[in-house]
Order: sequence, then C-alpha cells, then structure tokens
Amino acid sequence: MPELRPPVFAHKLFAIALVAASFSGVPRLLAQTTPKTPAQRQFDRIDFAISGAGEFTSTVSGIEQRDENTTHSTLTIKPSTTIGELVTLRYTAKPYVGFEFNFGNTRFTQNYTFSPPPSPTILTGGAQSNARELTLGYVAHPQSRPFGVQPFVGVGGGTIRFKPTPLGGQGLPQQYRAVYYYTVGVENNFPDSHFGVRLGFRQLFYLAPDFLQNYLTITRRVRTSEPTIGFFVRF
Repeated sequence: MPELRPPVFAHKLFAIALVAASFSGVPRLLAQTTPKTPAQRQFDRIDFAISGAGEFTSTVSGIEQRDENTTHSTLTIKPSTTIGELVTLRYTAKPYVGFEFNFGNTRFTQNYTFSPPPSPTILTGGAQSNARELTLGYVAHPQSRPFGVQPFVGVGGGTIRFKPTPLGGQGLPQQYRAVYYYTVGVENNFPDSHFGVRLGFRQLFYLAPDFLQNYLTITRRVRTSEPTIGFFVRF
C-alpha cells in the first residue's frame, strides 16, 4: 500500500501560519519602540475636561452706599443655589508643574433684602444674572496615588462677568469682578483609554457684584463653593 502523505498545499499553509504567528507581535512592538515626535510629547501633556458644577454662594450683608444725605439701609444679598458647567484645559509638564485654563458658565438670582425698606424707587426683590468665569491657574499632581487614583491641587485667578438677563435682570448693566480660586480633587483614566473621570471641589472668592449701583454696593467679599464631576480626555 502506498504511503499517505499530506498534500503539498497543507504543508505550505502550515508554513505560512507559522510565519504569520511569528510576526503577529511586530506592529505592537514597533508602536512601543517608535520614538514620539516633539509634537506628540506635547500633546500627551494636554487634557480637556467638561464637568457639571454645583454653585453654592455665601450670603453677605452690609450698609449700602447711597448719597450722604440719604438714610442708609442694611442690604442682605442671598444668591440662589444653582448648577453650571465648567470647561478646563490643562497642560501638565511634570507632576508638580502644570497649568490650566477654566471657562465656567452659570445663571443665578441675586436676592436683595433691605432693612429698613428703601423708597419704592429702589430695586426690590431679585435680579437674575448670567455669570461667565475666565481663569488661569497652576495645578500640581502629587506622585502618590491613594486608592489607585490621581490627586490634584491648584490655585489661580481671573475674572467673572456678571450679565443680567433681559427679562429677569431688572435692567441692570453688566459688570466684571476679579476672582481667585483654589481647587482640589482626584481623577483616574479608564483602563487602556484616553478618557477618564474627574471629581473635584473649588472655591472662588470675589466682591459681591453691585452692577455699578451705589444702593447695591456693600463691598463684601463672597465665596462660591463648587463640587464638580465630569469627564476628561487626554490627547
């Protein structure tokens, strides 16, 4: 009986499979060993985040500043609690050398209470306003990772534009206020992904807006606390 041998095609197919298997890891190996360009290294240091932010602003009181011949009232300003959005662009050169740009946007109502009540010609009730934050800051990422997450801390400053709304703003003009802030939080990348989640807490400090009206001027500094949660992407 003649000896049974595998077809020549089967031998060739088996040889091709061995060669393919031996080279299957080459693309990954090349990706790991190919040096990054200077531009790629810079992009690796940038991340972009979008977060939701709770807005809790302190209540302040003071003597409002009208003409000297007018009996002054004690004005209490109680901003409403609301939710806004925060967009952050960060550049992290080293763990302790990083910078960020923040754009915040929210809408709230400044509720005014005068004691004793002023004349009927003075604004009463509240004024609805949009608030736009533009700030720059320094941010650091400590190298310790408690519970496997990356902490961060930062400080900075900039400006907030308060712009009363057309219908609820009582006809008041817009106003800019200088602001400074600090931030703390944690973040973590999703496994094998450029995306991650970020939790933070910020506090902003600025003079209570008076919309350029002396009867709303009490020169008191307010504090806005912002717990934040959002997502970021690293390039």
